[in-house]
Amino acid sequence: MGTIFLHEIAGTAMLLLLGVGVVANVTLTKTKGHGGGWLLINFGWGLGVFAGVYVAFSTGAHLNPAVTVGLLASGAAEYAPGIAVTFGHTVAYLVAQMIGGFLGAALAWLAYRDHYAQEEDPATILGTFATGPEIRNPVWNMITEVIATFVLVFVILMFGNTPSGLGPLAVALLVLSIGASLGGPTGYAINPARDLGPRMFHAVAPIPNKGGSDWGYAWVPIVGPLVGAVLAGLASMAFAA
Repeated sequence: MGTIFLHEIAGTAMLLLLGVGVVANVTLTKTKGHGGGWLLINFGWGLGVFAGVYVAFSTGAHLNPAVTVGLLASGAAEYAPGIAVTFGHTVAYLVAQMIGGFLGAALAWLAYRDHYAQEEDPATILGTFATGPEIRNPVWNMITEVIATFVLVFVILMFGNTPSGLGPLAVALLVLSIGASLGGPTGYAINPARDLGPRMFHAVAPIPNKGGSDWGYAWVPIVGPLVGAVLAGLASMAFAA
């Protein structure tokens, strides 16, 4: 249990450090990457997944409650080799992912502390930590998250049925593809811990001009990915050997 907990915390923290970090680099003023654009953000998140998967490889590197829930819904007997699907293991994954999300956001803030201190736009500050829609329509925003997360979890489960399994590069490219193709409407949370952990950090962080944490929208990147994950897990059962 302790190994699961520590590796998932470390892997998720690495993901969020690099993911929040790339958004901060592109959107905060006076950074070297300011104005780098959407594709730079997509690549940054994809490579953040690449790094995080290596860190947590021994646990199956879920890094995402949606992946854990999708595996549970698929009827899998193990979350990773030697890690049985049990209530205790499920809780360990989910709690560790949330802690890792919070810690990764905190580390990204430390790296860009002076730039956050000089940023005057609350929306820009929040946008480095949490997702938000370009057109605010919570029901359709949730549907976008359902679809994007379905793609993530379904493809992961399908790769899991191949002899080579799902390596870090494959999942990184998958996340890059989802961001480039389906990320425009909502910023593609596709991961409750990716949004909620950093949003919680934003709420308590001593950042000038940060404004509110938009808790009215926070349910969308939680419910959407979890629904998409369950649907992907159920769908994958039809393809099981």
